[in-house]
Amino acid sequence: MKKLALGAVAALLMAACTSNVEQPTESGLLKTNFQTEVNGKKTDLYILRNKNNMEVCVTNFGGRIVSIMVPDKEGKMQDVVLGFDSIQDYISKPTDFGATIGRYANRINQGKFVLDNVEYQLPRNNYGHCLHGGPQGYQYQVFDAVQVSPQELKLAYLSKDGEEGFPGNLTCRVVMRLTDDNAIDIQYEAETDKPTIVNLTNHSYFNLDGDAGHNSEHLLTVDADYYTPVDSTFMTTGEIVPVEGTPMDFRTSVAVGARINEYDFVQLKNGNGYDHNWVLNSKGDVNRKAASLRSPKTGITLDVYTNEPGIQVYAGNFLDGSLTGKQGRVYNQRASVCLETQKYPDTPNKPDWPSAVLRPGEKYMSQCIFKFSVDK
Repeated sequence: MKKLALGAVAALLMAACTSNVEQPTESGLLKTNFQTEVNGKKTDLYILRNKNNMEVCVTNFGGRIVSIMVPDKEGKMQDVVLGFDSIQDYISKPTDFGATIGRYANRINQGKFVLDNVEYQLPRNNYGHCLHGGPQGYQYQVFDAVQVSPQELKLAYLSKDGEEGFPGNLTCRVVMRLTDDNAIDIQYEAETDKPTIVNLTNHSYFNLDGDAGHNSEHLLTVDADYYTPVDSTFMTTGEIVPVEGTPMDFRTSVAVGARINEYDFVQLKNGNGYDHNWVLNSKGDVNRKAASLRSPKTGITLDVYTNEPGIQVYAGNFLDGSLTGKQGRVYNQRASVCLETQKYPDTPNKPDWPSAVLRPGEKYMSQCIFKFSVDK
């Protein structure tokens, strides 16, 4: 009896010790690696799961999607976005991986715009232009976060008047909801106390192979008859031109790598590949598919829906192997495809394009849905 009692105690102690060992997420992340303070605000990792065991991990540092685990055609779970294993990596290796981008996604020419006869000067952090809200945009800020259910996370951020040169105190809210049909439904809202401009997006770097290899075999479809060309500084020229007869035509499914190096076509030379805004045929209809990306290797398909007029397709042209991400994977050039729903770039300086102006008493509302499925 004495020996049995001692054995039982030992078993209980072992079980207690085991229970204190932190269990990683499905994607191999540890919450403790995301728990610190940045500018006096606490950061953490939030885990969303649905009934299909799909898992999405989000950190409130930059409102970033860190990992997305979805099943492939063999039923194996794959992590289909680029990112890092810890908050320190996100801090020490500045990138847009998975981030909520604001106050204005994409570029503003020379960082200048005029609103109600007042000229505003923003930081010039990319080829003389303001990119993604400036060097201290939303992707480097800590959002207030509340996980309201296993499938829904609410994020909030107050962007103060004058932050990165933008006018108005802007209250921004982001809701990320993981649905039971394997979609991430992202809804943005914002209100201001002074006329301003707003253009929010998510900057996830997708690799549906799950191994961060080359994106060349990924099949891309974009429901757009037109796109907006750029100059050699990646700034939109103000033109809206047809995709017909060009390497920009993705109205039917085409491999990303099939034409990306055709630098005789000046737009691919200017963009160093695909880094352009497409003018969506969906015209704000969130129920009409805007774009689709598919991996022949895993059978995973990503469909994108949005109420925004445009989508930026960026093919990871400036990844260069200098970053090592989750699971020790090296992110080489074109290891991903970004699908950023948005107002067109530099809209504040192009009055004929869909407006990004928000005024007191109005509510900014934007929606992006990333829906995953498997083609077996």
